[in-house]
Amino acid sequence: MKRIAILGCENSHANNFLTLIKEREKYSDVEVVGVYSDEREAAEKLREKFGTPILDSFADAQGKIDGLVITARHGDNHYKFARPYLNDKIPMFIDKPITVSEDEAVDFMRELKSRDISFSGGSSLKHADMVLELKAHAAAKTSGKTLGGVVRAPLASDSEYGGFYFYAQHLVEMVSEIYGRYPTSVIAMPKGVETTVIFRYEEYDIVGSYFEHSSQYYAARYAEKGSQGGVVDISNKECFVREFDEFYKLLSGERGEMSYEDFIAPVFVMNAIERSLKSGKEEKVKEFAL
Repeated sequence: MKRIAILGCENSHANNFLTLIKEREKYSDVEVVGVYSDEREAAEKLREKFGTPILDSFADAQGKIDGLVITARHGDNHYKFARPYLNDKIPMFIDKPITVSEDEAVDFMRELKSRDISFSGGSSLKHADMVLELKAHAAAKTSGKTLGGVVRAPLASDSEYGGFYFYAQHLVEMVSEIYGRYPTSVIAMPKGVETTVIFRYEEYDIVGSYFEHSSQYYAARYAEKGSQGGVVDISNKECFVREFDEFYKLLSGERGEMSYEDFIAPVFVMNAIERSLKSGKEEKVKEFAL
């Protein structure tokens, strides 16, 4: 059996992952030894629905599991929840936002890298059909080289779970997955319920549109001789299946494809956006090294 614990089980990921484990034969060898949330009621709901034990502390599964799922709503909890398990050197799924702090993101990844700990996670939107399709088009230079693009996603800047950072990584990671994880700078311009962000790359700009408390996602790529794109539909929940399957492969001994640097790059993009919102100016995305 592949024993895991789910920490921070108050969001939809815990429910989706537990449903997959329960219903899909492929994951029948996964045992959830416990769930934990600072919001006890969230853990109790999962116990009622799936029969999962509740951990009294986020550190209670230390030395007892083969993999860890960290999916707390507040990104400030992710590194904290991971610390007790670092010396166990087990694979980790780390939900978005990976962290809120740039310094903490670097410290977190250095800890994982020094122990050769495999990982997956980030925004589930990078696994959506449309995002994968546009990523392939950009790589293949379909209709010629990329000239620009646009991405739309929700924002919840008033969220109690980290404000701007709670939902911001969805848009950032869609942009990053399609167009590259290292824009040089960003410009953020709020107006009413919309916040427009210009992601500046060496060869083109990408326009991001955040809308407060909207549930719509959209992405398009503009090329020399045509365009591709459309609604990013997540209603079939395939993106959740793909991200859990990515973690399952780690549990089975495979290595992830993403570098530690690429994994935390969205944290630096989000921080640049927040700086631009405060300054009203174009802000560079900080460079970092592990």
